[in-house]
Amino acid sequence: MPSFPDTKMKILQFPLYSPFPLIILGVWFIKFTTQKGAHTMLSQELLQKFEDDIDIFEEKLHAFEAGEIDRKTFKGISGGFGSYAQKESGYMLRLRLPGGHITKDTLKFLADKISEHQISLLKLTTCQTIQFHNLSADSVPQLVRDALKTGIVTLGGGGDNPRNVMASPLTGVAPDETFDVFPYAKAAGEYLLTEMPGLHMPRKLKVGFSNTPANEVHATFRDLGFVARENGTFSVYCAGGLGPNPKLGVHITDDAKPEEVSLYVHAMIRLFTAYGNYESRAKSRTRYLQDTLGEEGIRSNFLQFVEEARNTRTPWPIESIEPISKASDGVLSEELLTEKRILPQKQDGLYTVSYHPLGGRLAPEKPAEIYEVIKEMPETELRISPDGTLYLINLTAKEVPAVLDVTSDGAASLFESSVSCIGVPICQHGLRNSYALLDACIRRIREEHFADGVLPRIHVSGCPSSCGSHQAAGIGFVGHSKRVDGSMESAFKLFVNGCGEEPGAHLGTEKGVILESVIPEFLAALGTQIAAADSTFDAWYPTHTEAFDALAAEYAEKTAV
Repeated sequence: MPSFPDTKMKILQFPLYSPFPLIILGVWFIKFTTQKGAHTMLSQELLQKFEDDIDIFEEKLHAFEAGEIDRKTFKGISGGFGSYAQKESGYMLRLRLPGGHITKDTLKFLADKISEHQISLLKLTTCQTIQFHNLSADSVPQLVRDALKTGIVTLGGGGDNPRNVMASPLTGVAPDETFDVFPYAKAAGEYLLTEMPGLHMPRKLKVGFSNTPANEVHATFRDLGFVARENGTFSVYCAGGLGPNPKLGVHITDDAKPEEVSLYVHAMIRLFTAYGNYESRAKSRTRYLQDTLGEEGIRSNFLQFVEEARNTRTPWPIESIEPISKASDGVLSEELLTEKRILPQKQDGLYTVSYHPLGGRLAPEKPAEIYEVIKEMPETELRISPDGTLYLINLTAKEVPAVLDVTSDGAASLFESSVSCIGVPICQHGLRNSYALLDACIRRIREEHFADGVLPRIHVSGCPSSCGSHQAAGIGFVGHSKRVDGSMESAFKLFVNGCGEEPGAHLGTEKGVILESVIPEFLAALGTQIAAADSTFDAWYPTHTEAFDALAAEYAEKTAV
């Protein structure tokens, strides 16, 4: 059986937003099969306890509705169940989907619940989850209960808890992958859930696994990140993070054994409980360890804790993944061979179709439409990418056309696949309407008819929390304000040249503040320069940094379109 945290580990001395009913639990976690056959390491005892605690959550929700408890207190309760009150009205619920995997059973559940509760807004998140928005007070607890019955645990979906463990969206099917990282991501997620009871860990603890140098999950920017290596080991990074005081992760080792993933997770927790900031809530994140310990201090202590774990703990078991057995049924037509949304898999004769709903906002009717198309397709499932793209995997040549058709309403170019957080008026912390800006930019750029790639994918965050990953983007924007004629106007800070790919990942550089109303014209002007050079942003920028800076400075001075 897996071992558990040392009882001498510290707890935070200030209030945290955590699932208070669950923080006292101390139960064994074993493999358990839900009604739908989804495997989890959560014990039936814990699942029943969580279901019982939903009653407490429901009581507090209605108390909040009645004005008997304030918003902050309610957030401290609701976050542990994956739910928050929205800024203006209604509620959000975040579903925990390890590695962003959506089986057909999960898709059917989504479709049914959207219909039952008349859910009007769905958001694909940068942590590979789905958020239901604009929910009623009555809908939220019922959805939490129904999700649990189908094997979807919302525990830890918010608050000061380990978040959804991420994995490269095409792991297991990508032709260029080093190896499939999902079994290890799943094990890490399950192990983290065992560490949660009775232990306050870093806020919003984020863990990611990357199967290729593309590093879509930004493993090198996370609290803990694993990057697959050709020799079958992981490179490990620790104490990174986006948002205020962003940091690249500290490189720990290139020789982590995959079967020891849980020991590295434990070491990261031990590092924080030994040296983390327990005085300031704002600095209760692993990246602040770089300011106190330095890179070498983090590395040496981390490796010491790994070695201690080897001597005292049994690694969390890694479940094997059955290989894809689906057979080819022919080849793609000549017309489809040039379709950019079709991606060949490493499995001969199988394909993936990409679908990017604009801004990561999935139309409420879309899960049902997709389910009806794929329900009889063997081994087909969906994957959520951190950039808000949905991938439908394990398709034969004959199945591809129907999937292309049902997903034809998505992004038509790299620029249209840009990323936005939920922002104002929904997010409690949001400063600006990130989606409205992205929508305005897409509409403006469509007028120019640029070739694909002239403008890159942009990332828009409504506030400094960087939920849109603006600091790791080629071009990023974050919500801000700018004084114009004595009044504060809606604006965004501009970042450029961020990169998550390995090797060479780095944070973007701030290039000034531009009024929100001016940004679409700035991008149009930038695209015009790049198109005139018959180039793409990625090829143009390295040799035209001064031209970019000059254009950014010009538009930072504009007060009107």
